[in-house]
Amino acid sequence: MDELDCEVLVVGAGPAGVAAAATAAECGRDVLVVDDNRHPGGQIWRRSVATGTPSIAERWLGRAQSAGARFAFPLRIADAHDPTRLVAVGDDGPIALRCEQLVLALGASERFLPFPGWTIPGVCGVGGLQALVKQGLAIRGQRVAIAGSGPLLLAVAASLREHGACVLGIFEQAPRSRVRRFGLGLLARPGKLAHGLGLLNRLRGVPRHHDAWPTRVEVRGSSLRATFRTTHGERTLDVDWLAAGFGLVPNVDVAALLGCRIEDERVVVDEFTRTTIPDVFAVGETIGIAGVEAALSDGITAGLACAGRDADARRAARARYRERRFGDALARTYALRDELRALAAPDTVICRCEDTPIADLAHCADAREAKLLARCGMGPCQGRVCGPALAFLRGWSRDSVRPPLVPLTFSELSALDEPPCR
Repeated sequence: MDELDCEVLVVGAGPAGVAAAATAAECGRDVLVVDDNRHPGGQIWRRSVATGTPSIAERWLGRAQSAGARFAFPLRIADAHDPTRLVAVGDDGPIALRCEQLVLALGASERFLPFPGWTIPGVCGVGGLQALVKQGLAIRGQRVAIAGSGPLLLAVAASLREHGACVLGIFEQAPRSRVRRFGLGLLARPGKLAHGLGLLNRLRGVPRHHDAWPTRVEVRGSSLRATFRTTHGERTLDVDWLAAGFGLVPNVDVAALLGCRIEDERVVVDEFTRTTIPDVFAVGETIGIAGVEAALSDGITAGLACAGRDADARRAARARYRERRFGDALARTYALRDELRALAAPDTVICRCEDTPIADLAHCADAREAKLLARCGMGPCQGRVCGPALAFLRGWSRDSVRPPLVPLTFSELSALDEPPCR
């Protein structure tokens, strides 16, 4: 099996990973960045076929490349039992990644909550629909409803509208009073306040509902009929797309396999973004959802710490704390309400890979029993969709993470130095 060697390995090329790579490389470290996408930027800086890569992403990528950081795409991490040697799989097969220090910038995934009709084509994640549009999906003239929770709903609605979509409504589950208090708190953060007001200006004329969420979707001819619970009773819309996402969940599989401490669905770190495993750092949404500025601050802190610049890292950590407090306010504002636990009917599918209805989990005590008795979480996504949903619906923690972390072909398995089966 081929190998790539470096001093600092950064897994993830979103804002946090690129900032860590640029900072560490500028401090003289030999840095390698890997990502499972073909282009850097992560989800937030995803390259659009229409507009290209955002300018801020170009600046950070330029810094990293000018400082000598190397990039290797696409590479998916398949095994991570040793923090100095990770096994990845790319277009040319498996490859071993050797390093002295490891920075995990794994990003986050959308949390989906099942409701009747959520598996119908045309129903997708909020960020998922945005990604499709950036990759060239024709959305002009299409009727779209957006539902779920978090400021991502507004950002995606504005983006879709600018691509020509007819956004018929935004349905936010959080109470209006909490969102208003959050907005008032932005008076102390002029930059974020200006960004928020800019979003609202771009969404003028789009109906926005609070204390509202989807209850069912049905196929009606060539379109979808989506029904929502609102403070004024049921609201029904005929749409081409329903984008529904109930917040973001940190991606922690690689960290969990390495043995890093995980609490509240995120990796635990100290002021320098060090995890509980020596020479392993975690940054960005891997340690909690707090926005791009927090991710950049995390990356800068980690890059300085990797270079042994503790005094500079400590100063950079002050910006981290400010941005992380903003993330805590986000979490409080958009915390999911208990009513959402009752959205699914008994025959509603919870595990899309294995087509498992939620009724099949009635006698399961935890995620492990759900796997053994109902095959929930046993499909190709390995519980990445149903796992976060069940964490909210049932309070279940993820079953133990085991390699391989991604689906592998027989030829890829046979090319490994040792089987990832522990």
